[in-house]
Amino acid sequence: MLVEVEKIASFPGSPVLAQVKTAFGRTAVRWCGDPTAGPGEYHVEWTVDEDIIWGRNAKSAVGAGPDIRPGGDCVVLRGRLNLTGDGVGVLDVDGTAILLDLAGPMPDGAIGTWVELHIERERIALYPYEL
Repeated sequence: MLVEVEKIASFPGSPVLAQVKTAFGRTAVRWCGDPTAGPGEYHVEWTVDEDIIWGRNAKSAVGAGPDIRPGGDCVVLRGRLNLTGDGVGVLDVDGTAILLDLAGPMPDGAIGTWVELHIERERIALYPYEL
């Protein structure tokens, strides 16, 4: 996914965070690239380092369409929930696939629908890459 990094900041005892903007939202997340990188556009891979548990950090979305926004100390990601052939969870956020570790079964009817994940910002990471 192409994101615009607005700023990168580090604070003692905490991971490097990037304030990022997309066509459908903005938030701050853990940055796993060069901590001295400047503002600009970057192609990134998103990772979620938290087990997904329906009713705890995953729920049906109120709206439709991709969304990324802050939610207190969390980041809210909205996308379509799918499963791979071998049962791995995938959140499709505007054509970008984010792999998920599902800690249990999803409720009937959740697969293929819009869902929201509420993940601590330090548990979501962006890994920049070059095309």
